Amino acid sequence: MSADPRLIVALDYPDVGSARRLVDSLGDAVNFYKVGLTLMANGGLGLAADLTGEGRQVFQDWKLHDIGAQVEGAARAITTGAAADLLTVHAEPQVMTAAVRGRGPGVAPRILGVTVMTSLSDSDLFEMGYGFAAAELVERRVRQAIACGVDGVVASPLEAARVREIADEAGRTPDDFLIVTPGVRPAGAGVDDQQRTATPAGALKAGATHLVVGRPITAAPDPRAAALAILEEMGEA
Repeated sequence: MSADPRLIVALDYPDVGSARRLVDSLGDAVNFYKVGLTLMANGGLGLAADLTGEGRQVFQDWKLHDIGAQVEGAARAITTGAAADLLTVHAEPQVMTAAVRGRGPGVAPRILGVTVMTSLSDSDLFEMGYGFAAAELVERRVRQAIACGVDGVVASPLEAARVREIADEAGRTPDDFLIVTPGVRPAGAGVDDQQRTATPAGALKAGATHLVVGRPITAAPDPRAAALAILEEMGEA
């Protein structure tokens, strides 16, 4: 089975050696990888460059969140000096606008606004001081993301259908407004620290364009077999 570009495997490891071994074990089954903060602090940028050089795609999950000038500078630096097809920022208007300005028009990486972390529940948000439940806050931030000109959002599978509706209303197609969903778990898998999850088929049917899968593959006894099983379910969806 060939790689499906909609599947992104999260390289959530503390060292490059472990991440590299997973990539090698998956072979041609997976072509898109997420590099997050832990790995980036331990050689992940070099690995991202290597993966790009091998013809693979890379999702750099920085979740940038700072004053506009800092986000603009970081987005510019990542655009010019790092291997990234996707880049995340927090979905706040000032942050998203600055990232788009720093990235410049019509060049990689595509910028995604992180709406609400999939580890957060409604009660978590209220405790943090938000006056919205998760679904309401996601909807608000999706509209802001579209207005700011980013290329898509990160949202849980449970909100994907509503995100797609909002994007469609704004004239944004799945090709030019991505919905990247973490919190994807095959049937029977544990949810770990995720609060708002769905199966691969459920996420795709709801409107997701890309699925981010970590531990169901990386912690599996046979990661390649686990990835192939998820790809089969994606194909059926």
